[in-house]
Amino acid sequence: MNTTTGPKTVRTLIAPDKFKGSLTASEVAQALATGLRSAANVPGTAGAVHCELLPLADGGDGSVDAAVTSGFTRHNYTVAGPTGQPVQTSIAFDGATAVVEVANTCGLGLLPDGKLEALNSSSRGFGEAVLFALSLKPAKIVLALGGSASTDGGMGMLTALGYSFQDSEKRQLYGGGAALGQVQSVHRTALPELHETELVVASDVHNPLRGPTGAPAVFGPQKGATREDVAFLDESLGHFVAKMAEAGLADAESLAAHEGAGSAGGIGYACLLLGAKQVSGADYFLDLLDFNTRKDNCDVVITGEGSIDEQTLAGKLPAAVARRSGTRPIIAVAGRSLLPQDRWSEMALTRVYTLTEYTDQDSSKDPYLSAALLQQIGKDIGTSLL
Repeated sequence: MNTTTGPKTVRTLIAPDKFKGSLTASEVAQALATGLRSAANVPGTAGAVHCELLPLADGGDGSVDAAVTSGFTRHNYTVAGPTGQPVQTSIAFDGATAVVEVANTCGLGLLPDGKLEALNSSSRGFGEAVLFALSLKPAKIVLALGGSASTDGGMGMLTALGYSFQDSEKRQLYGGGAALGQVQSVHRTALPELHETELVVASDVHNPLRGPTGAPAVFGPQKGATREDVAFLDESLGHFVAKMAEAGLADAESLAAHEGAGSAGGIGYACLLLGAKQVSGADYFLDLLDFNTRKDNCDVVITGEGSIDEQTLAGKLPAAVARRSGTRPIIAVAGRSLLPQDRWSEMALTRVYTLTEYTDQDSSKDPYLSAALLQQIGKDIGTSLL
């Protein structure tokens, strides 16, 4: 902290992920900042809390918003939603790099009335957003995978990027899990822009396309797939891969077994077919948003996400933030924490604050309550720092 005489200013970097189901990363950061700044008015405190806000993403939903917050420009566009309805979406672009997101093009949150469509949802809208990004002539496109409504192996995405799929009667197919097993012929139209642009998959999902740890088995149920649907989708993806191999994609079979091919319902597989390279979503976005420079200018780092648990320790965004924060105090804020205090040291955490400590109500789907609780937590953090 500052060692000068007189009232001190504590510099905080507020770098949270989203609280899924209630608040975006930006909303979390804003609520905490409001509370932190108000600590200067608490009797007995002397000084002020300076807040720098850095809403984060790990390659899942919120990635475009995080890029825009860091200085990218938002470009709006209309694409086909997960079940074909028009969806107003956006990408982020800084003149060289574009960020395109699955969640805001064909994600679960875009399903009409929230009705899950495990077999009928398509990734076509994501492909249309990638095509739009290509029209801006970027040197690189970051493909943010996460939150998809579909399990179509990226078939829908590929239809927007020069691939044509037909059934036995030469009818055009446009993606969706139910269409995978109907594919009989595959045709490709070259898109020079794809070959001239670096594609980067930002994701921390390591599942293959098929099998007991594949996309249908692991992620299908949360998209509404029954046990029978899971078996059907897994078999249909096998058929789809075989047809891609027949069409001349020599590495179609091997890429299906590659780590990350199962991300976003198999969109990861389609990205690999297009030559995309894979990177850690958390670390890539921390670099993209210049976290290391920003944390060097602060005294305390505040991070967090909806739930801090074993998955967090395995490398989710708060763990990556903590790892990069050096010796400065690191405070985590979460909706809930399943880690006992004696394990905070595994992330070098000074303190963990949770919404469940501040209310008996379920705040996980209540943005207003979550924001109010975060403001109170921010105030308490600020008071402890001054």
